[in-house]
Amino acid sequence: MVSYSTQIDKAYDEAGELVRVDNIVKSFRVERSFFRGRGLKLRAVDGVDLSIFKGETLGLVGESGCGKTTLGRLILKLEAADSGKVWFEGRDISRIGFEDMQNLRRKMQIIFQDPYSSLNPRRTVKSAIMEPLVIHRIGSRADRADRVRELMSEVGLRPEFAERYPHEFSGGQRQRIGIARALALNPSLIIADEPVSALDVSIRSQVLNLMEDLQDKYNLTYLFVSHDLSVVEHISDRVAVMYLGKIVETGPRREIYRNPLHPYTEALWSAAPVPDPTTKRRRIILEGDVPSPINPPTGCRFHTRCRFKIKMCSEIAPELKDMGGGHSASCHVRAPGH
Repeated sequence: MVSYSTQIDKAYDEAGELVRVDNIVKSFRVERSFFRGRGLKLRAVDGVDLSIFKGETLGLVGESGCGKTTLGRLILKLEAADSGKVWFEGRDISRIGFEDMQNLRRKMQIIFQDPYSSLNPRRTVKSAIMEPLVIHRIGSRADRADRVRELMSEVGLRPEFAERYPHEFSGGQRQRIGIARALALNPSLIIADEPVSALDVSIRSQVLNLMEDLQDKYNLTYLFVSHDLSVVEHISDRVAVMYLGKIVETGPRREIYRNPLHPYTEALWSAAPVPDPTTKRRRIILEGDVPSPINPPTGCRFHTRCRFKIKMCSEIAPELKDMGGGHSASCHVRAPGH
């Protein structure tokens, strides 16, 4: 007799999914103040469904404060979800214990936005890269030192710099150190949280190309969180667009850039700079400000800024529907048959 967990594993293998997020919710309590009453909650992530497939790069984009980083932290269980489930390699990790989760962390790593803040200034680069190996008790001291030298060479750093401290490196070099640390345990999933936004433009392409080379070599899967649309277009296989705690559109990169279906996605793309000065793009100016996640609008959360809104938009929240070709959007106006 085949167990239920085995059936789940087989289903995930057939689908090629490494991660699946089912209706996950995360709220943060707002501190009391003179102007605010008790019990107010900020809905950072509100009912998100998402799949990340093995070996792909899924770009997650949206305005600041839309919940992108929180979603990444929920997948890694750095934040505890209020409700919903996260599946990793066919296993529900939402409620597993500390020891099981610690073992799983070897397969799930993160690259932080600010490479300097993510490194302890009092510890050498060797110590920083070696730390995951020490925590998980992998190898002898000599083996760990060899692994550090190997990783530094892998990310384009000279191994003889291992005894130096973070302040002795440039921003791009520090991010390479962060990448080496993330690779130390041979993970299958890396969540890259704005990994190049703090770097000079001239360095970004080098770090992005490094990440792509490492992905090909080690069959890595990336969730690439960014607000820079040109970076996401360059590195991603698929793109998910997030607005006010919800995913509003997903699909293959080329399809979403050439044929955005959700009005919010259209507005985002219209604001992205075009490298060719002879090419003109019609800019879509959104009216009003982003609504507060403490008190989001009823119905479609984007309807207060949408130029296509109809009466239904303010009354009924649209579902994320497949529009064909793996392209999904949550929009009443763009839904099939409307």
